[in-house]
Amino acid sequence: MITVTEATASAGALKRLSDEGVSIWLDDLSRRRIESGNLAELVDTRHVVGVTTNPSIFQAAIGSGEGYEEQLADLAVRGVTVDEAVRMMTTADVRAAADVLRPVYEATGGRDGRVSIEVDPRLAHDTAATVAEAKQLAWLVDRPNVMIKIPATRAGLPAITEVIGAGISVNVTLIFSLERYREVMDAYLAGLETAQAAGLDLSAIHSVASFFVSRVDTEIDKRLTLLGTDEALALKGKAALANARLAYQAYEELFAGERWTALAAARANRQRPLWASTGVKDPAYKDTLYVEDLVAPGTVNTMPEATLNATADHGAVAGDTVTGRYAQARADLAAVERLGVSYDEVVRQLEEEGVAKFAVAWQDLLDAVTKSLNSKGVEA
Repeated sequence: MITVTEATASAGALKRLSDEGVSIWLDDLSRRRIESGNLAELVDTRHVVGVTTNPSIFQAAIGSGEGYEEQLADLAVRGVTVDEAVRMMTTADVRAAADVLRPVYEATGGRDGRVSIEVDPRLAHDTAATVAEAKQLAWLVDRPNVMIKIPATRAGLPAITEVIGAGISVNVTLIFSLERYREVMDAYLAGLETAQAAGLDLSAIHSVASFFVSRVDTEIDKRLTLLGTDEALALKGKAALANARLAYQAYEELFAGERWTALAAARANRQRPLWASTGVKDPAYKDTLYVEDLVAPGTVNTMPEATLNATADHGAVAGDTVTGRYAQARADLAAVERLGVSYDEVVRQLEEEGVAKFAVAWQDLLDAVTKSLNSKGVEA
């Protein structure tokens, strides 16, 4: 439990971050976190205004079995398939979390108070199946503050347009490259135009674009370390911030254009950039690096609990650290390229690995639930 003293201390950096226009979302969810009151506590004391989940998070939560035994027993008695069991458990958690965050959703007019749930990662390269799954998840959760996560794969782009066009709010995930990010924003606008043509209320449709951060440094730093020159080593830890800052520049440009202006007149909402993968992977870096150095208005930072706690404890938030730093960002990426580290190759690899890792986590979850169902005398 968070003490009064801890809550008071945490108000500083987290409140400043919120005051700068950054929405703080928690990148974690479990039944224990919901039922213990911890999630509500984080909303009340640590400025948490949203939750994101992914297959890895659910694999860790449900794979532990804690809090899920009763539901697993009921599902086993019903003789459900393992896929149905997993969907029933994950959507139940998201529904409960959405209820906790409902006051935030109402207070912010739908901007925050959001809980994200991802389509089955095995469908990442199947547009039609992704659309069908997204609609099914929205129906199962049955809460206005749910966001359906769709990966920014080539097949995911038309799915984003179709799902937004159906009036369902979307969190686009696994974005690594600037080119793909621009395609994601275009897919979102196309979806809004479809929704407008269908007579839907655009003000009720929200979206975020999850731009991954730390994994970019992890891969590029590895290649710079192999080069080993002073020039290469001096560039470590710069690529991810540069990439994210240039993404924000692209966001500013697109949402100031004529196409957006026409949609804004119909009360459409901007698709906000969301900084994902913000826990540092290299212990040599400050644990709040991807929070403090990515402060910009109209953004979301989804943090694992360790990063949230670190920011509360010793974060230094001193205003906007993104806007106007685009020239240096371009210079940093260009310097990496000059050393022979291919940006295009890195971001392509990261997208492929991201989809694969989530698919593995999902399969691990299915295996764990299968074992639990079988232990109760039911063949999954």
